[in-house]
Amino acid sequence: MAQLTFSDIQGFVLSSYAKNMPCANYVLLKITDIKTCRHWLATIIPKVTTGVDRKDDFCLNIAFTATALQKFGFTADELVTFSVPFQEGMSTLTRQQILGDDGDSAPTRWFWGNEENPVDVLLLLFAKDEDQLDEQLAIIKTGIDQPSGVQLIKSLSAGRQPDSKEHFGFLDGVGQPVIEGTDQKARQLSRTGHATELKAGEFVLGYENEMQKIDPLPAIKRMPEFGKNGTYLVFRQIEQHVHSLWNYLKETTIGANGQSNLQDQEKLAAKMTGRWKSGAPITDHPDADPNPSGVNEDNNFNFADRDKSGFGCPVGSHIRRTNPRDSLFDDPAISLLTVKRHRIIRRGRSYGDRTKDVYQNDGKERGLHFICINSNIERQFEFIQQTWVNNLNFATLDHETDPLIGHRSEANLLSSQACPARTRIHNLPDFVTTKGGAYFFMPGMQALKELAK
Repeated sequence: MAQLTFSDIQGFVLSSYAKNMPCANYVLLKITDIKTCRHWLATIIPKVTTGVDRKDDFCLNIAFTATALQKFGFTADELVTFSVPFQEGMSTLTRQQILGDDGDSAPTRWFWGNEENPVDVLLLLFAKDEDQLDEQLAIIKTGIDQPSGVQLIKSLSAGRQPDSKEHFGFLDGVGQPVIEGTDQKARQLSRTGHATELKAGEFVLGYENEMQKIDPLPAIKRMPEFGKNGTYLVFRQIEQHVHSLWNYLKETTIGANGQSNLQDQEKLAAKMTGRWKSGAPITDHPDADPNPSGVNEDNNFNFADRDKSGFGCPVGSHIRRTNPRDSLFDDPAISLLTVKRHRIIRRGRSYGDRTKDVYQNDGKERGLHFICINSNIERQFEFIQQTWVNNLNFATLDHETDPLIGHRSEANLLSSQACPARTRIHNLPDFVTTKGGAYFFMPGMQALKELAK
């Protein structure tokens, strides 16, 4: 088992802080003067939360894009030791094609993270309440307003609803893997009765991963193990079109009497998602939500033995695409082994007010600040997005993508497997739009200090 150096790992790698700190703000910065920026960074480092800290009032973490490292003086030979997607950036044509970012989601339309609004530094702030968050954010902004060598690009507010549901209405954050060498497995087992533990190297650089290998460490001349205890952080701001989803559900479930009822709408939504709004898996509860007014974090299920054909949870549903579990191949064991090599840990939070009427477009933007950590962007996040979410022929399907977040240019269908014949819904619109994004590197504490020298 990996012996993690918790004091050198930033706390955000190990915790989302969601339980004690529901309020968050993501501060996006541009470096304008590197010498002054180093001094500013030196004042930030003592405030950075590590893996040994146990705070319940306020936490702060920090990450950098490739353009930031260039400004810090990294040479081409040093930058090439980092992940290729990280070097290129999320808004390049190659990454755009891999991720399916076109149309309204094209980088040219983004609010940040593109050529017009590049980002160098990401500060992640978390607090127990809005007052504490505002106080700490004011301190951070005061420091930025001084000669700091950094310029504020955007400040993105975020949070967790009391019921932990995202704007479409579904329980968020269910089914997360846990990191070997931490106490996460024991804690998740005590809460949900199930935990999928993965090698630390899947999420923290410098340790063995699920392929029994250690990913190459980003290195610089004066610090050959610069990347150790660091990780790559993916950040995408995703607007959710709540009214579009629920009006589609309403129109699609109109019966012979010309009416649509909420029960049918929620069942179709569960088919698209793979879970009911409470979080309960539709594989185990095909007819109705067992806990419609509460929370169900059940994650102790597979597909091969209970729902191989997708009669309960459609093969192309959101949770089955993003985590196929044991149903990817004919051999369940090989499927589980393969899927373990493509997992991510999600750390995202919602933004914007919850809508009062899911059928009414109130003109307000709301969505998800999708954040995940992984040691290999190509093998983990990008693989899921390209090979599973946006794959037109995923699991023998034909011209279908993820019904919630999929790329729609060539596909707008969802098949619901059944006997004697499947049913299909058509004309799925875009339910989400990418508004900004970037790939970041979150260094370990020793590497952070090296940057400030």
